[in-house]
Amino acid sequence: MPSVALDGEPVPRTGDLPEPSLAQLGERPLGFYVHVPFCVTRCGYCDFNTYTADELVSRDGTATASRETYAGQAAAEVELADRVLTGDRPRVSTVFVGGGTPTLLSPEDLGRVVGEIRDRFGLTPDAELTTEANPETVDPDYLARLRAAGFTRVSFGMQSARPHVLRILERGHTPGRPEQCVRWARQAGFEHVNLDLIYGTPGESDEDWAASLEAAIGAGPDHVSAYSLIVEEGTRLAARVRRGELTEPDDDTMADRYLMADEALAGAGYTPYEVSNWARSPEGRSAHNMLYWTGGHWWGVGPGAHSHVGGTRWWNVKHPAAYAARLAAGDSPAQAREVLTAAERRFERVLLELRVDGGCPLDLLDARGLAAAERLVGEGLLDAGAHAGGRAALTRRGRLLADAVVRDLT
Repeated sequence: MPSVALDGEPVPRTGDLPEPSLAQLGERPLGFYVHVPFCVTRCGYCDFNTYTADELVSRDGTATASRETYAGQAAAEVELADRVLTGDRPRVSTVFVGGGTPTLLSPEDLGRVVGEIRDRFGLTPDAELTTEANPETVDPDYLARLRAAGFTRVSFGMQSARPHVLRILERGHTPGRPEQCVRWARQAGFEHVNLDLIYGTPGESDEDWAASLEAAIGAGPDHVSAYSLIVEEGTRLAARVRRGELTEPDDDTMADRYLMADEALAGAGYTPYEVSNWARSPEGRSAHNMLYWTGGHWWGVGPGAHSHVGGTRWWNVKHPAAYAARLAAGDSPAQAREVLTAAERRFERVLLELRVDGGCPLDLLDARGLAAAERLVGEGLLDAGAHAGGRAALTRRGRLLADAVVRDLT
């Protein structure tokens, strides 16, 4: 029997994909996302599919899932992907391990999963292999072993340089630790290192944000991501905001913080190649995220992971115990899927490609969208030169209003 979900259509137990989707495999790059769902504690702002050790124990005290067995389960899903993705498929060009906290697993376990992908699919000569890392879970030895396991890029969650901002976010690392981790990563042989920042935390001032930018730039990564804080329903942070304990910054403040980031990073030699991402060179860009933004195929491994191949999108069951049980039975862990229509795929291309510096082709737009593009050029939200060359590309001001621009174009 196929799996059944409230949303989406059932997925065959084998995980088989529609033939029209498989037929498109050779047309775009292929990547893997590997989700590691474990955390020591859950940060107050986080709504990702993560679990602490206490949340993985049944009423009788038995562990329902564990870090120790997870690499084997992820490898089993890679084996399933090998059976499903038949025909003319490309070698894998990117692998991104996210979480959760991937670095709660040993470098050797993370390397085992990457090795399974390499052995079954092959890797392109310039394949990018990234893992996220919590600064408090790594040291020089761990990073050296991670590099030896084949990883080429590491992304540290810095968020802020200010202790009181980290406390509001419920981040456990010590200020200064992420910068130290960048130095250790360089010593371990990582050429590509990212720092993630968050702006707009309740209680953060302009001075706090400027200090965080200065600290991140001073650490010398070749890539920086800066995201506005989104207060997600169901999180502890949302409850505190609802009770009036914390106040969210307004839109004008968020826009000012974004411009502060863009000015500081540009002044330090970083180029904005996507709305929330800056790199010091083309080689420093996140190839995995570029694959998402430019319509590549990817298989998401792990509980709650999402995948997309040739217009078919599916998502796995969320709980690690249910995920493990499906794989142990030889079944796909997919919960449900949807096959996108041509109109839905066109909308997603505009939505995602417009975020990158090259923008999206104007021939993706209908007559109403083309008229809107001309107007948006006049308003300074789309670049006139790119428009003359047949593309819609955001200006700096347009990046501030990216969602509104997408609505106008589609």
